[in-house]
Order: sequence, then structure tokens, then C-alpha cells
Amino acid sequence: MDEITLFVPETIVESLPEDGGDAEQDMRRAVEGWEARLNRLREETDGDEEVASAVVDVLERFEERWEQYDDFVAELRAWGQSPIYAMAWRDLMGSLVRQLYDHEELAERVDRERHARLVSDGIRPGK
Repeated sequence: MDEITLFVPETIVESLPEDGGDAEQDMRRAVEGWEARLNRLREETDGDEEVASAVVDVLERFEERWEQYDDFVAELRAWGQSPIYAMAWRDLMGSLVRQLYDHEELAERVDRERHARLVSDGIRPGK
């Protein structure tokens, strides 16, 4: 499986206020960390299916965070505060999900893993 690459889109960086340099740095460090962890895992595991499973875990985490940041946007607006940073982080989470799916070889395996999890969850006793 090819190396996994992730980045902070310039459109997100450009959406930050003039004093958003710290947020930009935080985003870039976070993305570099996620990318490094995924590639380390890719190198250390025996099979592509294990990598796909780990990527699905990461995707689910990104999706949960996307929802949390989206909730923050509404809360901040309700309190009369600027939601720009919450919007930027929300958009970053969505972008990272898209970027992972853009890895063609990975996307197919991720879809299979997600479908397997759906089936597995659907046949568990007590559900």
C-alpha cells in the first residue's frame, strides 16, 4: 500500500483571521501527527486489511470530531461569539476524510471494512 499523505487545505488556512497563525500551526502539527501515525502503522502491520481497519477507526474519529465542531459553531453563534475557529477545524476534519478516500487503493479497502463492521454490528445479539 502506498504512503498516506494528508495536508491542511489552503482554503482553510485562508479562512482564518489575521491573528490565526497559532491555529494554522496547530492544524499543521495535528495533520502531520495523524499522517505519521497512519504511515507508521502501514509500515508495521502485516496486511492491508489491518491498515484499513485502523484507517476506519481514524475516519470515525474525524467524523465524530466534525460533528462536535459543527455543534460548537451553533453554540458559539448562540452566545454571540465568532465560530470561525470551530468552522475551520470542522472543515479540516471533513477534508481529512475526503483525503483518506482519495487514496484509491485505500478507499476500496476502507469501504469493505466499513461494510463488514455494519454487518457485524447488525448481527450481534441484543441489538
